[in-house]
Amino acid sequence: MFDWIVSVIDGWGYPGVFLLMLAENVFPPIPSEVIMPLAGYLVGEGRLGLTLTIVAGTAGSVLGTSLWYLVGQMFGAARLKRWAARWGRVFTMSPSDIDGAIGWFNRHGGTAVFFGRMLPAIRTLISVPAGIAAMPFGRFLLLTTIGSAIWTILLTVAGLILQDQFERVSGVIDPVSKVIVISIVVVYVWRVATWKPH
Repeated sequence: MFDWIVSVIDGWGYPGVFLLMLAENVFPPIPSEVIMPLAGYLVGEGRLGLTLTIVAGTAGSVLGTSLWYLVGQMFGAARLKRWAARWGRVFTMSPSDIDGAIGWFNRHGGTAVFFGRMLPAIRTLISVPAGIAAMPFGRFLLLTTIGSAIWTILLTVAGLILQDQFERVSGVIDPVSKVIVISIVVVYVWRVATWKPH
């Protein structure tokens, strides 16, 4: 997987960074914690520019999370809860999960959107209650962009710093990234098999 991500970014350049980060936010098959450090490595190799890499990663992240905001805004809490009641087993989401996310957002608001962009389990889901709560899109976009940019910069610079240690790091990240993806699949299958509406 490590080599595949590097080949996608190296072959597609900035659009590759953008698309991988978009995919990570729409349906997280590969975490940004793997994508952007590898992009940073390619920056260190001179195959990508630092500024455009950060812009591409941030733009993909912002677009992906904005789609979830629009889902929340268009469907609203009631329809999403009916949808969760019907399709909850497939998406391992119940109406009470939606209530919990909305309640958490109502307590934390803009802070949740900003810091949520840097938390792996939260970064995608926080956009839905923001849309449901009709948070002004301009404010949502600003907070999401700043939070995403900070996270993208940190990860890219980390990859740039570790560029000289690529062989050593690749020997660790490659098996770890495979374990992460396999774990996500196993947890999903387990949740589907044991899912009960609540």
